[in-house]
Amino acid sequence: MRYLFFLFLIVSCSKNLEERCFTSSDDISTKNFKNDEDLINYNYYDYARKYDIKKTIAEKPDYLQIIHLKTFRSFKKDSVISNSEEIMEKKWKEYSSEFKIFNDKFSEQFSFSNQQKIGNVRYAFGRNQLGFWLCKIENEKPSAYFLGLSFSHYYINEVQEKPIVNDGFLELEGSFVKIVEIPGLPEYDDYSAIEDGKLFKIKLEDLVKDSDNDGYNDIFENCFGLNPNNKDSDNDGIDDFKDLNPMFKSEKNKFTQLYEMLLPDYGSENLSNKNYYFEIFISDCDYFHQINSKYHVLFSPEDSKSKTDYLKVTDVSSHGIGKIKRNKNNPNLFYIENWGNSGIIHYSAEYKNGNWILEIGGGYII
Repeated sequence: MRYLFFLFLIVSCSKNLEERCFTSSDDISTKNFKNDEDLINYNYYDYARKYDIKKTIAEKPDYLQIIHLKTFRSFKKDSVISNSEEIMEKKWKEYSSEFKIFNDKFSEQFSFSNQQKIGNVRYAFGRNQLGFWLCKIENEKPSAYFLGLSFSHYYINEVQEKPIVNDGFLELEGSFVKIVEIPGLPEYDDYSAIEDGKLFKIKLEDLVKDSDNDGYNDIFENCFGLNPNNKDSDNDGIDDFKDLNPMFKSEKNKFTQLYEMLLPDYGSENLSNKNYYFEIFISDCDYFHQINSKYHVLFSPEDSKSKTDYLKVTDVSSHGIGKIKRNKNNPNLFYIENWGNSGIIHYSAEYKNGNWILEIGGGYII
């Protein structure tokens, strides 16, 4: 089995550190960032849009069973719920009380639906920025199991007509979907059903399998490039579940410090104990990989061919930091950008007396 950290090693061997972390672009404000962002978007959208039903079924995970239903709730009918402000307002009022125990136990890391209780075990279907999960509370202990089904191809109905856990299987009704562009909004996309009436089944034994007992199921680790057979993927002495940077050993150097300063800032909110919340960054840069983060981070290769199957078709990265450009006349002056859903900021960064001094040099905010 191939894991993403091995692929990162291959990338590292094919490019030197200078190529992975620095750019020689003459105009970083227009060339480097544009190329980085366009590459990321092109790889994801271009790859995801090649999938039709035949290709999706042919490349489905081995653990997934797909049943074709004769009677079903359509994508159009189900999605009315999420598109209706009146319905959503009513559901939100009910949601807080209905899923209070799940929100409390999981520290509001998921949006929940379809709660179910079997004996002393509570189940609920969970969603977050990474994808779909089965959330479980047993003996007051919360656990979450990643499904590995990309929301680029699979739609799970908000309303499930039957219990989601049945006879040793997770059973979810839904549809196959495709990504569609929204006219007039080139930066946004939506989903359209290409075939309704599917029952997606996963054997619970396969779903909850955690070979290294680190707290993340094997499916999650395979999807995001961790080692399912080693609870400490980067061998830094910290188990993956507790490690804020589980893919790479954290280091201390001036360029790693620069990347840390440009990470998304969530103020006083403590995210370090939210084990199912991750920021996913697309980068091959060693200095970026070595950051000491305040929250959980994972990295995906820049080249789509080196990504895991899940990351090839699923857009889970909402922030990014580009490569570094040197100033030809001042060895302590550099240029770099970061970006997110709200825009791009270009910085000049001067390393002086052991510290970085950042100045905003441009960008835009949506």
